[in-house]
Amino acid sequence: MDQRTRLYYSGVLVEPREGATPPPLELWEGKKNGLVVVECPQSIPCNPCHTSCPTGAIVPFKDINDVPKVDWSLCTGCGICVAACPGLACFVVDLATGDESRARLKLPFEFLPKPTKGEEVTLLNRVGEDVGRGTVVRTTEPLRDRTTVVHVDIPRNLANDVRAIRLNRRG
Repeated sequence: MDQRTRLYYSGVLVEPREGATPPPLELWEGKKNGLVVVECPQSIPCNPCHTSCPTGAIVPFKDINDVPKVDWSLCTGCGICVAACPGLACFVVDLATGDESRARLKLPFEFLPKPTKGEEVTLLNRVGEDVGRGTVVRTTEPLRDRTTVVHVDIPRNLANDVRAIRLNRRG
């Protein structure tokens, strides 16, 4: 089995596909608070992103096995779907931060210790490779279920690559 196939079967999105595409750039750049990006690599029976979305931006599924579809005009960037997704496949990407060289990501984080505001973190791509450094701006727990959503300031050119963080703490 080649590396690409191995990644796909381990749940890593290896290429854009239906249900895993970014929003239109012109809408994305003007949407304060960001827009959800859903990267479900496979069709599986799952829909917490839809059932948790307070605005209906993640549209109803015709079949529980469908990959999510997003009506970006309804998305507020709240991040509730980020916390609700058991596959860690939902992210909010905010390109309208006021600084054209920066973006803000809202990422799921399910480890302890939790990151803290101002902390520098290592930015990781879809396969866990180090792609840069970012700064934690805020942490929230929208569903009060111990799933933290970490708001991270990152270089804008990495907005479509970063999908996780690693804390740089020692000890």
